Amino acid sequence: MKKFIIILVFTFLVGTFPSWLIKPNIDGLALPPFYPPTILFPIVWTILYILMSISLYLASKNTNSVYPIYIAQIIVNSLWTVIFFGLRLFTFGYLWIILLITLVIIMMYKFYKQNKISMYLLIPYLIWLFIALYLNIGIAVLN
Repeated sequence: MKKFIIILVFTFLVGTFPSWLIKPNIDGLALPPFYPPTILFPIVWTILYILMSISLYLASKNTNSVYPIYIAQIIVNSLWTVIFFGLRLFTFGYLWIILLITLVIIMMYKFYKQNKISMYLLIPYLIWLFIALYLNIGIAVLN
């Protein structure tokens, strides 16, 4: 249980840290169709961070080899906030999400080899990243 708590705290700290410094703000931006209500984002990310933490916990029960890919993807994930909201580099932002999606697919493959359930827990994360890619591309095109 202690290991899970450490994973959970690490995931939330790294995942949310840029948002503490850079308040995500879409004011003044033209938004693509089907842009979700802004209240949905913290709810979804909370659920995803919990699922990601459970997934890492399960995948790491018998090995430490899954940590590097997890750490890489959570850092890439958190840096997107800086790129998109802080620097307003919308085109670079969607390229960054493509990098993140690639890392998550690699992570899912590695996790699957350790624990199948751990990979399945990451499917909502991957789906959300594709939604984020759509939204990011939409904002890049419209602004």
